[in-house]
Amino acid sequence: MKLVILAGGKGTRLSEYTKKIPKPMVPIKKKPILCHIIDHYRKYAVKDVIIATGYKHKIIQNYFKKNIYNDMNIRIVNTGLNTLTGLRVKKLQKFFLKGENFYLTYGDGVSNVNINKLLKFHIKHKKIATLTAVRPPARFGEVEIKKSKIITFEEKPQLTRGWINGGFFVFNYKLFNFLNNKNSMLERGAIQKIINKKNFMAYQHNGFWMCMDTSRDKELLEKIIK
Repeated sequence: MKLVILAGGKGTRLSEYTKKIPKPMVPIKKKPILCHIIDHYRKYAVKDVIIATGYKHKIIQNYFKKNIYNDMNIRIVNTGLNTLTGLRVKKLQKFFLKGENFYLTYGDGVSNVNINKLLKFHIKHKKIATLTAVRPPARFGEVEIKKSKIITFEEKPQLTRGWINGGFFVFNYKLFNFLNNKNSMLERGAIQKIINKKNFMAYQHNGFWMCMDTSRDKELLEKIIK
């Protein structure tokens, strides 16, 4: 199966790094976060990767010219500087066959989600789309108070209520029926339409997940990623 990684955004909230390099190339442990993502899928024998670039496309293109993944087929596709996620994906339609399933994720999120179990879940439910739902880490310490007294204090616990989109999707080729050549967000356009058709599943992942949005996130990832 093929993997699509959306890696074309400008990453403005991480501007201290992204003024010079695209966000997916920001290093974690001296290796771009993009490579950490590829390495995770590689563990599950995913060998065919399409990286949809835009902002500072040539930096990503030149990096992968070094052939650091000589056991994989990695294609770098420039999908445009100001292209939104829906149109980025639409521009990749020619790489897929009708009926084909494929993985899709963002170029700034890492997780220990079991890719094989995710795929089995998707196939079992026979829907157009599956996303990995995750519990986000809290950004602040959680305090339990009773009569003005602190009962418990937990520094930045993982939230136990509520789920968010963690990326790590599986889509069927039918996704392209919900996309057009308008510059639209995948998340606000096609995904919403598929949900309305009751054709979207959520694979619930309680393990590690983190998105690198800010320099604070990068610093935390440096400490915990393995």
